[in-house]
Amino acid sequence: GAPTISIFLKPPGVIPPGGSTTICCICQHSYGSFVLYKGSHRLHTLEQSGSRAEFSISNATYKDRGSYNCHYLEGGTVLARSDELEVSVEELRLPRPDFSVLPGHEVTVGADVMFRCTSTQPNTSCYLYLEGQTRAQLFSKEQGDYNLSHVQKGDSGRYSCQCRTINALTEWSAVSNTLDLVVR
Repeated sequence: GAPTISIFLKPPGVIPPGGSTTICCICQHSYGSFVLYKGSHRLHTLEQSGSRAEFSISNATYKDRGSYNCHYLEGGTVLARSDELEVSVEELRLPRPDFSVLPGHEVTVGADVMFRCTSTQPNTSCYLYLEGQTRAQLFSKEQGDYNLSHVQKGDSGRYSCQCRTINALTEWSAVSNTLDLVVR
């Protein structure tokens, strides 16, 4: 079948000016090349021997903000396009939230897991990141809990959270500590 590309930030989250991150593109095929676009503007081409291309953003500025996607080419033909990945660059003025997982880091398939993201700042809304995912999940409420029921092996991975104020002035927190969830 036609290949598909996943695109994600490593590490995920809103990036502060001067900060760095990597845009990762992964395709199951492994002998073509990847092209990174920002909007309709072609930025980079990477000839790949493997199934993964990494594009670094270092010393980020507001110009790096925007919507990115990856195309996968073989012999000059575009075989796949990724989803759009939104990259945000903002001052991180709020302290990083506390991030925990219950019942713990290691659970068995079918278990229920709860992620908790606790910000010291009132009136915030928080986002759950899983490294490898294009989009964040919103915690259900302020000082949020995020429930993952009947976990599967595919829910394993590296999680973190980040919060922003929901009043007139949007201010972001730093990204929390990361937690590695293992589903056995």
